Amino acid sequence: MSSPVRALSPLLAIATFLKPYRLRLAAAGCALVFTAAATLMLGRGIQVMIDRGFAGGTSADLKAAITLLLAIAGAMAVGTFVRFYLVSWLGERVSADLRKAVFDNLVTLHPGFFETNRSGEIMSRLTTDTSLLQTIIGSSLSMALRSSLTLAGALVMMFITNLKLSLIITASVPLVLLPMLVYGRRVRRLSNRSQDSIASVGSYAGEIIQHIKVVQSHTQEPFESRAFGGEVERAFAIARQRVRQRALLICAAITLMFTGLSAMLWTGGQDVITGRMSPGELGAFVFYAIMVGTGFGTISEVWGELQRAAGAADRLLELLATRSAITGGTAPDTPLGEARMALERVSFTYPARPRQPALKDFSLDIPAGKSLALVGPSGAGKSTVFELLQRFYDPQSGRVSLDGRDIRDLSLHALRSHIALVPQQPALFTADVRYNIAYGRPEASDTEIIAAAKAAHAHDFIEALPEGYASHLGEQGVRLSGGQRQRLALARAILNDPEILLLDEATSALDTESEYQVQQALRKLMRNRTTVIIAHRLSTILHADQIAVMDRGELVATGTHESVLRSCPLYARLASLQFRDSA
Repeated sequence: MSSPVRALSPLLAIATFLKPYRLRLAAAGCALVFTAAATLMLGRGIQVMIDRGFAGGTSADLKAAITLLLAIAGAMAVGTFVRFYLVSWLGERVSADLRKAVFDNLVTLHPGFFETNRSGEIMSRLTTDTSLLQTIIGSSLSMALRSSLTLAGALVMMFITNLKLSLIITASVPLVLLPMLVYGRRVRRLSNRSQDSIASVGSYAGEIIQHIKVVQSHTQEPFESRAFGGEVERAFAIARQRVRQRALLICAAITLMFTGLSAMLWTGGQDVITGRMSPGELGAFVFYAIMVGTGFGTISEVWGELQRAAGAADRLLELLATRSAITGGTAPDTPLGEARMALERVSFTYPARPRQPALKDFSLDIPAGKSLALVGPSGAGKSTVFELLQRFYDPQSGRVSLDGRDIRDLSLHALRSHIALVPQQPALFTADVRYNIAYGRPEASDTEIIAAAKAAHAHDFIEALPEGYASHLGEQGVRLSGGQRQRLALARAILNDPEILLLDEATSALDTESEYQVQQALRKLMRNRTTVIIAHRLSTILHADQIAVMDRGELVATGTHESVLRSCPLYARLASLQFRDSA
């Protein structure tokens, strides 16, 4: 059975984010103590009001008592303002720092991590969990600390005011702590399940929205509505259990505490009637007893929030502690030589498919300044070669080299800064045209960006957009056609001016005229540049310096189009099928 401190240990780890703001934290602590002290003084003010203001019989005594209460209230107001501002500021600041730290770590993780972790769940942790922690640090934790101080102070003042009545109240304290410990653990378990279910809902909705055209084209709107409704209902059922446990926790704490308070009132009332206690002392004691009761009620309520926040903190710390399986080498960066790459006896399987080899004892030399085309049926391993060249994954055996050096010895920035990829399905960001073209070189001038767009035959359609290069493209470039998106990706690669160019069916989404124009631009771009091309349409790589035929993760043949056509039955069959279809 875990102790309360161990249950909240993730929050203690999150507290390290408060270290840079020690002065503000100390100021907030001072304001908290000051406010608690002023609140406790209010009990003495009530005693003075009853015994001297009401019982004194003169207006001067009443005025003095009221003035004292107003002074105490003013001190409470000032202290509360300072405490609320500083604690809320700390909550917002720590939430922002934590969100940044988690995101900074996420963008360094290897792609294999995102194969086994859903993006919707990660986004839920990054947004929902950090917002929950912001609420805890900026509000609930402050309430818990304030209630703890006033509760402790009120207990002391109770014993000073009347020992016998204080013993009656303190006898009920263990009865209040028991449900807090029992229900608190249940609340935390349910809070973890609740946060996971919310993440599942968000992930499901995000996937459907991303593929909304597929859903609608297959008329699956009713099915997806029912499925999403089921996810929401499951999340609601878990949340309902959590709320029920928290409600029981609060109900039990308040009931037990005020049962003791009622017993105290009966005993104290008898003492006032018999003259053993003044009405003012009883009023002050009741005030402190109510503070103790409400303090326990607040702590029991906040305890559930802290349990929930501990679950959120645990998930965020898990993301923060995750390290990338792909780390850069420590060798000093040196200028690139010929830009010759090679795969040497490489064997590789993807983490998500450990029993299906993507490459088997695969060796391939990519000559410097020449073009090499990868050809083969789907699943042959062509895209895997691109993944390994960019070092998104490391092979289980063998090595990938650049100018004779194992790329694992190079820093990731040094390696990838020499490579540009034009993918089959270009990735565009929710921003304007200029941002997307200059993504790899944000410092590029407008002249350079326009020149790259012209070279990719994208300038004309960009100028026709409502705001030209300042036109926003929508999420993932949804406002452009497939061919337009591909030409923007090509312009991005041209602007980066890489030594090594990777083309993955770079003209597959273009019409015949645009394809001809872009092919001319590509030939100019590929001249004296190390280029690797993935091609399913053999007509696009007839002029490649070398062709490598792949099948089932193995290299079948290499050579020029004519030589491979004569020596490789697989290539000959692919060529005959395609050129016959073209004819």
